[in-house]
Amino acid sequence: MRAVSRLLGFLVAGLLAGAAQAEPRADFAQLLKDHWAAYLAANPSYAAALGERPPAGAREALTLAAMDAQAAEAAGFRKRLAAIPKDSLTEDERVTAAILDRLLARQVEGNRYPARAMLFSNRQGFHSYSADLPQQLPLFSAADYEYYVARLEGFGAQSDEVLETTRAAVKGGYVLSCAVLTGVEPSVRKLVLPAEQSRFWAPMKARPAAISEPQWAVLQARARAAIGGGINPAYSRFADYLAKEYVPACTRAVGASARPMGRDYYAWRARQETTTDLTPDQIHALGLSEVARIRAEMETVAKTAGFPSREAFVQHLRTDPRYYARTPEELMQAAGYQAKRIDGWMPKLFGKLPRLPYTVREIPAEIAPGATTALYNIGSLPAGTPGVYYVNTTKLNERPLFELPALTIHEAVPGHHHQIALAQELDLPPLRRHAAVFMAFIEGWGLYSERLGIEMGMYDTPAKDMGRLSYEMWRATRLVVDTGLHWKGWSKEQAVRYMLDNTALSAANVDAEVNRYIADPGQALAYKVGELRIRALRAEAEAALGPAFDLRAFHDRVLEAGPLPLDLLEQRVRSWIVAQKAGLESRAPRG
Repeated sequence: MRAVSRLLGFLVAGLLAGAAQAEPRADFAQLLKDHWAAYLAANPSYAAALGERPPAGAREALTLAAMDAQAAEAAGFRKRLAAIPKDSLTEDERVTAAILDRLLARQVEGNRYPARAMLFSNRQGFHSYSADLPQQLPLFSAADYEYYVARLEGFGAQSDEVLETTRAAVKGGYVLSCAVLTGVEPSVRKLVLPAEQSRFWAPMKARPAAISEPQWAVLQARARAAIGGGINPAYSRFADYLAKEYVPACTRAVGASARPMGRDYYAWRARQETTTDLTPDQIHALGLSEVARIRAEMETVAKTAGFPSREAFVQHLRTDPRYYARTPEELMQAAGYQAKRIDGWMPKLFGKLPRLPYTVREIPAEIAPGATTALYNIGSLPAGTPGVYYVNTTKLNERPLFELPALTIHEAVPGHHHQIALAQELDLPPLRRHAAVFMAFIEGWGLYSERLGIEMGMYDTPAKDMGRLSYEMWRATRLVVDTGLHWKGWSKEQAVRYMLDNTALSAANVDAEVNRYIADPGQALAYKVGELRIRALRAEAEAALGPAFDLRAFHDRVLEAGPLPLDLLEQRVRSWIVAQKAGLESRAPRG
């Protein structure tokens, strides 16, 4: 009997211990569920793009009061998370908890800074995001179209919120620099068009089979009225405000440090964008070091091409017409050709490929003049939308074809599309698949991918190799220029001169890039810091595993947990190296 009692005691203790562990895990699961519901409610456009069904007309609230409420909600979630014992969670749940804590902390702290009220830049903002809705939303059923048309009908109210918040920002000293505002107001006015020529009308041209003709007639009439009577007047009010109030109030300073709380804000942005504790001074020094290294490589390529110096080869590349498309169609065809060449390499570099395809499109005409060379927009399999590699077809004499291999690799595959589309399909909480936006990982991976073009043989001429090096130099100079502008008091002219002196980018591209750094402090720091960390981890794995190193397995390990802060990525790759070594040792013949 005593033995039976002892056995029963062990069983009861085990059950109690299991129950004690299950309770925190259940609390954590509920917290993730509650947070995700709140995230979707605050971001209905993104929710709809993911295939969810927000209430008809639900839109993002863009007032300061809404930002305060969301930050308070985030603080509450963080308090709940802190109360959950982390040793009761599985290893993967602990990673999710660490990611959630970072995202919540970023939201809470970011709300402290007046820069939160800056809702647009010279490149993008609520006006351009709204104009992209027709391409981002799933539009199949009557409910889909009801949501879309109701969003059109609510656009005027949302635009008024933006104006209210922007006026508060200007009053507090947060206004874009005069240096970057050329073209912003005209880009808004270009969106004011007769209803049936508007980008917003595109989904209304053809009736889906799922909607009856009477329903369709009503939806079309509502959309036409919303565009003509709501959207166009709202865009006109916004453009008038820019011309009459905002531009006259612009600041001559170009750096964030010149604004209230600006130095603290920029140091915080540097930490957030790199997911490290690097200071702006350390990042500046890292940039100078990388610029020196890449300059030496560029000199070697120039001599291989038969030129006496890097400067002579760059001048040749900038001025010889053979390197430039003559029409937008020619540039798009070249971009599409590069994309398909790279597609053929993907199974050799990765064991896991996403199902979602991507397409190649021109950057919309109204934003193209002030936009960068290319960009990527995420797609969604549930929503039926592909990833989009957007190419800028303006100023063709400044969009060299020799840059297309590196550009396509970065924006499409194996860069942004591969990484993001794969993350969407992972068996992970939706937080990690869709909301964990760590730019050091995402952009670091994009830049690391450019280097994979060497292994693909994509840089098969000195011009293309110089294009690759120029792109790497571009990201290295960002570390110097961004910290120079926002931390060290550089002028725009200093920043432009530094980039022209060190990259092969055209003058127009350099000007657009520097304007981007001025308008979005710190964002450009993520690329090089992330890329260097991924390269270092690959070198560490190659050294540890020797001939047994499997590049496809390494790439899958980096990507199969979704975007991670760099410290969590390091832990993940190093645990994989240890496991791989242990496997090798267990299979080694014994004497």
